[in-house]
Amino acid sequence: MQSSSPKKRIVTCPQCGGESEFSPDNKYRPFCSERCKLIDLGAWANEGYRIPTPITPEDLENEEFNH
Repeated sequence: MQSSSPKKRIVTCPQCGGESEFSPDNKYRPFCSERCKLIDLGAWANEGYRIPTPITPEDLENEEFNH
């Protein structure tokens, strides 16, 4: 009788495009390595990720933004 071990979930690393195991065993998930995770963090910290369009007055009408 075979034991039923959970199937490994493999995802694409958002940084390098390589394969990455998405499980608690991979402390860098969804990244494949510490290096890829740090590269992504550096891009975020340097404001490399931006919303491509400016905020409009209609966006500000949303209650979440009103104080």
